[in-house]
Amino acid sequence: MLEFDDIQHILLTRAPALAARYEFLSFHNPSAGRKWLAGILPTVQSTAEARSSVEEDKRWVTVAFTWNGLRGLGLDAASLDSFPDEFKQGMVARAEILGDTGANHPDNWVGRLASPDLHAIVILFARDRTERERCQSEHQALIARCEAVEVLSSLDLEATPPFDYAHDHFGYRDRLSQPVIEGSGEEPMPGSGGPLKAGEFILGYADEDGNVASQPQPETLRRNGSYMAYRRLQEHVGAFRDFLRRNAQTPEEQELVAAKLMGRWRSGAPLVLAPDKDDPALGADPQRNNDFNFKESDPHGYAVPLGAHIRRMNPRDTAANMNRRRLIRRGATYGPHLPEDAPEDGQERGIAAFVICGSLIRQFEFAQNVWANDKNFHELANERDPIIGNQDGTLEFKIPKRPIRKKITGLPAFTNVRGGAYFFLPGLNALRDLAALSDVRPNPH
Repeated sequence: MLEFDDIQHILLTRAPALAARYEFLSFHNPSAGRKWLAGILPTVQSTAEARSSVEEDKRWVTVAFTWNGLRGLGLDAASLDSFPDEFKQGMVARAEILGDTGANHPDNWVGRLASPDLHAIVILFARDRTERERCQSEHQALIARCEAVEVLSSLDLEATPPFDYAHDHFGYRDRLSQPVIEGSGEEPMPGSGGPLKAGEFILGYADEDGNVASQPQPETLRRNGSYMAYRRLQEHVGAFRDFLRRNAQTPEEQELVAAKLMGRWRSGAPLVLAPDKDDPALGADPQRNNDFNFKESDPHGYAVPLGAHIRRMNPRDTAANMNRRRLIRRGATYGPHLPEDAPEDGQERGIAAFVICGSLIRQFEFAQNVWANDKNFHELANERDPIIGNQDGTLEFKIPKRPIRKKITGLPAFTNVRGGAYFFLPGLNALRDLAALSDVRPNPH
């Protein structure tokens, strides 16, 4: 049985929020960090709390820590050492593995996210902007009472209009393909696969191989915890629209090129099921918009090119061991909406998301390294993910077609990494234990 009263809500629920704020914190001494944690704890909801009051609530708060942040709270050396190496090293040290090179290198990140002084994140999802501002004032007052806690940076996020469904700044429908955790009370939508063992995402439970994670130590720390990879991706909307115009003659052809890059029409309709023209009713229907596979329906990529984003980030029946690679994604858009007829305005906009998993190396890092950035994925040669891959202008994108395929060369970067970090997401009981740590430690020798 999943312990809903101890699992932070972000793992198992999606808040009905139209606004959000992420604040990145640094603790200048352990007692100040623990004082802040004790102050914020009453606002951090469990899954059980969030589910029981979702209609009335206006805000949902999540708290997570970097490895340096756990050390900054005063966690003992044995516990710190028991975390996996990739988490201890942090996202900056893993840049080469993740493809964060060139323009995406941590040297180019903003908000001091590449700093070892990044210790914690507090994630606020709010029902509207007014509630976000109220919560921001509340948190500022708490920070003021904890003098040695510093806000390194913050990011305000809002849903992108029109608000009838979630989508990114490029216009692609979002939140279409999420795994379901066994015991969560949710039913998988057609095409999403069966429920996955909880240990794939939540520590303390058996995973798909029947194993229960033995780290970190002690058990109270890992029980109902998880890992989060944070990614802030700038979306170059003007460059994306210019690209579509350069590579297609008519608006209809532009939409088809956009669909080929993603593997879905911007409405969410998958090309496997609607290869020739958009079908918005299909895109809006959760019973149908994810109900497809690739191996039999589209083996050669005539509908969805072999290198398209959805084919890379969820290869479905064309990849081995898929149940051990799935990811839970949460997040929101930031920056102003760029109207369809407006030129690029120089303002930063994008998506800032959290990838939640039981193993950063087996799930998130594998997806980045092998699926997004391997140039020879599906033996394509000289391609990366056209949407989130590290594009430097030298790569291509191939669109299979009878009798002749189309090859787009010199693919520009539609997104750039502007920041990121690895966080540990403790359960509620572990958060209470961290807040109650003492500076005085017995000498083990």
